[in-house]
Amino acid sequence: MADLKNHINILNRRASFEYSFLEKYVAGMVLTGTEIKSIRAGKANVTDGYCFFKNDELFIRNLHITEYEQGTYNNHDPNRERKLLLNKTEIRKLQKKLKDQGLTIIPLRLFISESGYAKLEIALAKGKKLFDKRDDIKKRDIQRETARKIK
Repeated sequence: MADLKNHINILNRRASFEYSFLEKYVAGMVLTGTEIKSIRAGKANVTDGYCFFKNDELFIRNLHITEYEQGTYNNHDPNRERKLLLNKTEIRKLQKKLKDQGLTIIPLRLFISESGYAKLEIALAKGKKLFDKRDDIKKRDIQRETARKIK
């Protein structure tokens, strides 16, 4: 059973292309029963998600968790706001940094921890400019070519 828990690793592939990461955190989430069952089935999407503060608490919006197939009237709303769980010091630090111009908090990956809880890796990020994206593409192409020549 432990092997099944740890294979869930839902990534936000677009994040590293669109943003440069300043700091990373791992946060717990407040979920309902049908939400955790859908996550364990691998039916979640973090690509469009973003984090925001409401009453000094951190929430995530647009984290899509598909409705559980065997869920009855107790099923959840797929795009509801979910509370993220961090230490008070981490929350205060993020609030102070968010006041800087151009910074945001984005989800990087959703995974199941060793103890079986759903965790969300988030990052304090700054949006990349167009020339930064082009530089990243050039670096990736050079790495691919050198890897091909080595083989």
